[in-house]
Amino acid sequence: MYSEKVTSIKDLGNAAKKLIAQFPDQRVFAFYGKMGAGKTTFIQAICKALGTSDNVTSPTFALINEYETQNGSSLFHFDFYRIKDIEEAFDMGYEDYFYSNNYCLIEWPEKVEALLPQKYVEVKIDVQENGDRLISAKF
Repeated sequence: MYSEKVTSIKDLGNAAKKLIAQFPDQRVFAFYGKMGAGKTTFIQAICKALGTSDNVTSPTFALINEYETQNGSSLFHFDFYRIKDIEEAFDMGYEDYFYSNNYCLIEWPEKVEALLPQKYVEVKIDVQENGDRLISAKF
Protein backbone atom coordinates (compact mmCIF):
# COMPACT_ATOMS: atom_id res chain seq x y z
CA MET A 1 0.00 0.00 0.00
CA TYR A 2 1.20 3.48 -0.89
CA SER A 3 -0.14 6.79 0.34
CA GLU A 4 1.25 10.29 -0.17
CA LYS A 5 -0.13 13.74 0.51
CA VAL A 6 0.92 16.22 -2.17
CA THR A 7 0.64 19.88 -1.23
CA SER A 8 2.49 21.36 -4.20
CA ILE A 9 3.21 20.47 -7.80
CA LYS A 10 6.90 20.53 -6.77
CA ASP A 11 6.22 17.42 -4.65
CA LEU A 12 5.06 15.29 -7.59
CA GLY A 13 8.53 14.18 -8.68
CA ASN A 14 9.27 12.74 -5.26
CA ALA A 15 5.81 11.15 -5.05
CA ALA A 16 6.33 9.58 -8.49
CA LYS A 17 9.66 8.06 -7.46
CA LYS A 18 8.12 6.66 -4.28
CA LEU A 19 5.21 5.12 -6.19
CA ILE A 20 7.54 3.39 -8.65
CA ALA A 21 9.76 2.17 -5.81
CA GLN A 22 6.74 0.80 -3.92
CA PHE A 23 5.74 -1.40 -6.89
CA PRO A 24 9.05 -2.25 -8.61
CA ASP A 25 7.77 -5.34 -10.44
CA GLN A 26 4.51 -3.85 -11.70
CA ARG A 27 4.09 -2.29 -15.12
CA VAL A 28 0.37 -1.51 -15.41
CA PHE A 29 -0.88 1.47 -13.39
CA ALA A 30 -4.54 2.55 -13.53
CA PHE A 31 -5.20 6.15 -12.42
CA TYR A 32 -8.57 6.99 -10.89
CA GLY A 33 -9.71 10.50 -10.05
CA LYS A 34 -12.22 13.13 -10.98
CA MET A 35 -11.71 15.45 -13.93
CA GLY A 36 -9.03 17.94 -12.91
CA ALA A 37 -7.65 15.81 -10.07
CA GLY A 38 -4.18 15.82 -11.62
CA LYS A 39 -3.90 12.41 -13.28
CA THR A 40 -2.04 13.70 -16.33
CA THR A 41 0.22 15.94 -14.25
CA PHE A 42 1.16 13.03 -11.99
CA ILE A 43 1.76 10.79 -15.02
CA GLN A 44 4.10 13.47 -16.41
CA ALA A 45 6.12 13.25 -13.18
CA ILE A 46 6.15 9.44 -13.35
CA CYS A 47 7.36 9.47 -16.96
CA LYS A 48 10.15 11.85 -16.01
CA ALA A 49 11.09 9.62 -13.05
CA LEU A 50 11.17 6.63 -15.41
CA GLY A 51 13.64 8.44 -17.65
CA THR A 52 11.84 9.99 -20.57
CA SER A 53 12.64 13.47 -21.79
CA ASP A 54 9.75 13.37 -24.28
CA ASN A 55 6.97 15.94 -24.03
CA VAL A 56 4.29 14.08 -22.05
CA THR A 57 0.76 15.18 -22.91
CA SER A 58 -2.65 13.65 -22.46
CA PRO A 59 -3.58 11.33 -25.33
CA THR A 60 -7.23 12.37 -25.05
CA PHE A 61 -7.94 12.12 -28.78
CA ALA A 62 -5.27 9.61 -29.82
CA LEU A 63 -6.09 7.28 -26.87
CA ILE A 64 -2.41 6.35 -26.54
CA ASN A 65 0.94 8.12 -26.57
CA GLU A 66 4.26 6.32 -26.60
CA TYR A 67 7.33 7.81 -24.96
CA GLU A 68 10.89 6.55 -25.07
CA THR A 69 13.13 6.35 -22.01
CA GLN A 70 16.85 7.07 -21.95
CA ASN A 71 17.56 3.33 -22.05
CA GLY A 72 15.42 2.89 -25.18
CA SER A 73 12.37 1.22 -23.64
CA SER A 74 8.83 2.40 -24.27
CA LEU A 75 6.28 3.90 -21.88
CA PHE A 76 2.63 3.82 -22.92
CA HIS A 77 0.20 6.49 -21.72
CA PHE A 78 -3.50 5.85 -22.27
CA ASP A 79 -6.49 8.15 -21.86
CA PHE A 80 -9.79 6.33 -22.29
CA TYR A 81 -12.00 9.31 -21.35
CA ARG A 82 -13.42 9.69 -24.86
CA ILE A 83 -13.71 5.99 -25.69
CA LYS A 84 -17.24 5.26 -26.86
CA ASP A 85 -17.21 1.50 -26.38
CA ILE A 86 -14.83 -1.24 -25.39
CA GLU A 87 -14.46 -2.28 -29.05
CA GLU A 88 -12.21 0.75 -29.58
CA ALA A 89 -9.72 -0.74 -27.13
CA PHE A 90 -9.84 -4.05 -28.99
CA ASP A 91 -9.31 -2.23 -32.29
CA MET A 92 -6.19 -0.50 -30.99
CA GLY A 93 -4.74 -3.84 -29.85
CA TYR A 94 -4.75 -3.04 -26.13
CA GLU A 95 -3.35 -6.47 -25.20
CA ASP A 96 -0.15 -5.81 -27.15
CA TYR A 97 0.46 -2.89 -24.80
CA PHE A 98 -0.96 -4.16 -21.50
CA TYR A 99 1.04 -7.41 -21.72
CA SER A 100 4.22 -5.96 -23.24
CA ASN A 101 6.07 -5.70 -19.90
CA ASN A 102 6.50 -1.99 -20.62
CA TYR A 103 5.02 0.62 -18.31
CA CYS A 104 1.35 1.31 -19.10
CA LEU A 105 -0.10 4.38 -17.40
CA ILE A 106 -3.87 4.45 -17.86
CA GLU A 107 -6.20 7.40 -17.31
CA TRP A 108 -9.94 6.68 -17.02
CA PRO A 109 -9.42 2.91 -16.60
CA GLU A 110 -13.02 2.51 -15.45
CA LYS A 111 -13.97 2.71 -19.15
CA VAL A 112 -12.01 -0.49 -19.91
CA GLU A 113 -11.90 -2.20 -16.53
CA ALA A 114 -12.95 -5.55 -18.00
CA LEU A 115 -9.80 -5.52 -20.15
CA LEU A 116 -7.27 -4.67 -17.47
CA PRO A 117 -4.79 -7.42 -16.59
CA GLN A 118 -5.58 -9.45 -13.51
CA LYS A 119 -2.72 -7.72 -11.69
CA TYR A 120 -2.33 -3.96 -11.86
CA VAL A 121 -1.68 -1.05 -9.52
CA GLU A 122 -4.77 1.00 -8.71
CA VAL A 123 -3.78 4.62 -8.13
CA LYS A 124 -6.38 7.00 -6.69
CA ILE A 125 -6.00 10.76 -6.63
CA ASP A 126 -8.39 12.52 -4.28
CA VAL A 127 -8.61 16.30 -4.16
CA GLN A 128 -8.85 17.57 -0.59
CA GLU A 129 -10.93 20.62 0.39
CA ASN A 130 -7.78 22.76 0.65
CA GLY A 131 -6.60 21.72 -2.83
CA ASP A 132 -3.99 19.21 -1.65
CA ARG A 133 -3.96 15.83 -3.35
CA LEU A 134 -4.03 12.52 -1.52
CA ILE A 135 -2.47 9.87 -3.75
CA SER A 136 -2.97 6.26 -2.71
CA ALA A 137 -2.14 3.05 -4.50
CA LYS A 138 -2.64 -0.65 -3.97
CA PHE A 139 -1.83 -3.77 -5.92
